[in-house]
Amino acid sequence: MTRATTTSSGPLVELSAVELRRLIGSKAISPVELLDACIERIEAVNPLINAVTATCFDRARTEAQAAERAVLAGEPLGLLHGLPLGVKDLEPTAGLLTTWGSPIYRDHVPSEDIELVARLRRAGAIVAGKTNVPEMGAGANSRNPVWGATGNPFDNNLNAGGSSGGSAAALASDMLPVCTGSDTGGSLRIPAAKCGVVGFRPSPGVVPSVRKLLGWTPISVVGPMGRTVEDACLQLAASAGMHAGDPLSYPLDALSFLTPARTDLSRLRVAWTDDFGVCAVDQGIRTTFRNKIKAMRHLFARCDEVQFDLGDAHRCFDVLRAESFVAGMQSAYERDPASLGPNPRANYEMGARMSLLDSAWAQAEQTRLIHRFQETFAEYDLVLSPTTPVSPFPWTQPHADTINGEQQANYYRWLALTYVVTLTTHPALSLPCGTDHAGMPFGLQVVGGFRRDHEVLGAAHAMEQAFAGHAELRRPRPDLSRLRPAVPALHSIVTAPPVFDARQAGSSTVSVV
Repeated sequence: MTRATTTSSGPLVELSAVELRRLIGSKAISPVELLDACIERIEAVNPLINAVTATCFDRARTEAQAAERAVLAGEPLGLLHGLPLGVKDLEPTAGLLTTWGSPIYRDHVPSEDIELVARLRRAGAIVAGKTNVPEMGAGANSRNPVWGATGNPFDNNLNAGGSSGGSAAALASDMLPVCTGSDTGGSLRIPAAKCGVVGFRPSPGVVPSVRKLLGWTPISVVGPMGRTVEDACLQLAASAGMHAGDPLSYPLDALSFLTPARTDLSRLRVAWTDDFGVCAVDQGIRTTFRNKIKAMRHLFARCDEVQFDLGDAHRCFDVLRAESFVAGMQSAYERDPASLGPNPRANYEMGARMSLLDSAWAQAEQTRLIHRFQETFAEYDLVLSPTTPVSPFPWTQPHADTINGEQQANYYRWLALTYVVTLTTHPALSLPCGTDHAGMPFGLQVVGGFRRDHEVLGAAHAMEQAFAGHAELRRPRPDLSRLRPAVPALHSIVTAPPVFDARQAGSSTVSVV
């Protein structure tokens, strides 16, 4: 097989996952050479942005060699055959440190892959390492006391979002072609927006999420991230489908997601809002968004501003989110409250104070909200909004505590643009859409009709193609050559390096950056 780190289109690592898989299948490139190129990029860039945490390069090289032999032998190849994979550090991985960003799990090495990882590995992906998260996935700033903070590839003194911040930053800086994500209040969409990549929150049950303790809740889902919509579709096709571990999952044709549906944008009726009527949004983001709507509205049959009635969406999300944290953290909190960081502890304590009346009200309010949301989709095919209400801020700032001078009620209230959509259970995708008023990536949130996942992906793909020829709308790319060590250092909040015995994981090793 061809051994090359560059192609006529540029460095190998900068090619899309779809193109890399095609080149592997045609024997034009070797999985070994691709992995080595990714490792080289990780070793060069990761110390500057801290997106990749624990790594297993020796094991990955062995698997890449086996992947190369399978290609040369003409064996059937999976959808992700030979593609290096980054796994969000909320997903257990066999033989590889999985910490959830918490000191409680500083030395935790699972013996089995969770179902998502197992499916991606069965499709031929090669796990190269884990990607950084906030502690216990709580919040949208990927910093924790085990690994430190993840910096934005466009400016590593600013945050990369979260909780899938490590995955988004690794994709944007071309360290890995495939990375996983998950989303409750916006954990896929927000980091995708802040780093200039694609993050798709599918409808509940499309990709089974077997690690959630409240199996019937629709607010937490697993979904794909990618540098392009097609890349996200590739991962989705390899991970979708029913599994008894998630009672919301159902039989479906996973391969139907492989190629985005052909969509004629000129036939779409599009609605837009900059705040859903209930979300605080920075004036700079409002202006940026409205200018981008002006630049794209000619693409659609209609493009109208609409109003929403989302009731008491904030309190509703507070209750439903707290229920999940109570379920997941009760034993740890009762054993030692101080073992949890401030965000996970605040979530648990909020939930512990709630009553059955609060829970019943929240369930009913979500149902009312979903019913009202359908009124818009009776007339429109898509709803567009900003993905985040503020430009990336320094990662040393835990969260956006004020927006336009308005004090936010808690550390996650600034995520409202995404979590109000979570409550509707509609599929939503963050699409790179140029830069904002501060010169940082701007994410366009594309929301589709109830269970209309294929339509969202098809429309987003068509928009991505249309945006590519427009300087104001096309996906921005970071200039990695301009990165310098962050001030303070990205690992400065780590209290002590992770404890990891490589003998527990065979050839696995861990890097601390």
